[in-house]
Amino acid sequence: MYLTSDNTICAIATPQGIGAVSMVRVSGAQTLDILKKLTHKEQFNIRQAHRCEIYDDNDKQLDDAVILFYKAPHSYTGEDVAEIFIHGSQYIQKTLLETLINWNVKLAEPGEFTYRAFINGKMDLLQAEAVNDLVFSTNSNYHDIALNQLRGGFSKKLNIYRTELINLTALLELEIDFAEEDVEFASRDKLKSTIIELISEADRLIDSYKNGNVVKRGIPIAIIGKPNVGKSTLLNALLNDDKAIVSEIPGTTRDAIEDQITYQGFSFRFIDTAGLQTTEDIIENIGIERSFDKMRESFIILYLIDITEFDYYKFLEDIQEMKNQIKDFDNKKMILVFNKIDLIEQIPSHLFDLKDYDKVFISAKRKENIEILLDDIVNSIKDMINVNEDTLINIRHYEAFKEIKLSLTKALEDINKNMPNDIVAFDLRQSIESIGKITGEIVNNDILDHIFANFCIGK
Repeated sequence: MYLTSDNTICAIATPQGIGAVSMVRVSGAQTLDILKKLTHKEQFNIRQAHRCEIYDDNDKQLDDAVILFYKAPHSYTGEDVAEIFIHGSQYIQKTLLETLINWNVKLAEPGEFTYRAFINGKMDLLQAEAVNDLVFSTNSNYHDIALNQLRGGFSKKLNIYRTELINLTALLELEIDFAEEDVEFASRDKLKSTIIELISEADRLIDSYKNGNVVKRGIPIAIIGKPNVGKSTLLNALLNDDKAIVSEIPGTTRDAIEDQITYQGFSFRFIDTAGLQTTEDIIENIGIERSFDKMRESFIILYLIDITEFDYYKFLEDIQEMKNQIKDFDNKKMILVFNKIDLIEQIPSHLFDLKDYDKVFISAKRKENIEILLDDIVNSIKDMINVNEDTLINIRHYEAFKEIKLSLTKALEDINKNMPNDIVAFDLRQSIESIGKITGEIVNNDILDHIFANFCIGK
């Protein structure tokens, strides 16, 4: 996609549409000449705001703008960069871009500014990907992970691992050079302990991806129960919107409906499923099977019960059926949500004897105790999900760490088998190469195209 960085590029860096202010970013060797032509000014102080009249390619005044100029290499891209703040009129935005294009400034590809920052050594590939994650972050946990990676915290840790492996490999290869003298430069005990430690760290990071992925994409929560217990009403109450159709007719929801909210730093993806029942209706049975599929992928199951019709023995049968259908059912969190408390005078005392499950009593119709339910969900997730600054949120990094673990495990096996040093060194170099794929020291154009194609234009 990005065959050269010789061109000067431009793009609108603020959201499209009408607004109070819009910003157009320019980067490249011709940036200062473009600014002089655009403003009829000859001098721009570095990193100072300049209020200027700007003119189109017909020398007609277009706007009264504020311009910041950054001199290479002290800019985001490492090139000369200008940020032109204009009024947010669509006409002004369009005309300014047309003017720049007429002056041989190329319209930037998605992510091209960050791509130039990467190739100019302003950030590594891990940090470049973190820029995009930061832009698209929807909750505080996702934001914090992306921000730490952008700051280079995870990159520094990877560089430590890479340096350790390079040093060990160098010592092994030195032994090969002095093979006739029977000298041991790399202590086998030290070598094995270091590899075991790195395998353990790779395992931890690989395991973290499951949590990181759901933090990034939204923690799936299935709303299940018999027909007509209020599942769609509960979904609408949680979303504060009429997403699902609500009807007195059992079986109205025949397929899963889902939407997402952010609450106390977490994004939750609530899934309203078809009612669990015995039926001969082919379409409803398909919906019920999909309900079990959604339960399988969920971290939390909200089992919604009509409090006016609760049957303890039928409840136990339903739980057993879920255990039969879902292999890891016991690893999931189930919250019993007793609905329609507006139809009773007081909660039956025997319900409090269900000590194996969290219980919340609500009226979805009146939106009563919905916040209590959300708080219970948050507390449950905090117990289930542990995220920190180096939690993996990118599948590319996840795959790379699986490669790292595989190479290190092979190296450890070869050491234990007293295999020749060149074979062990080859295994270690495979691990070093996989780390380089993450940071961008070893990368091909197809991977770069894939990564930066997912960026916004102007970033």
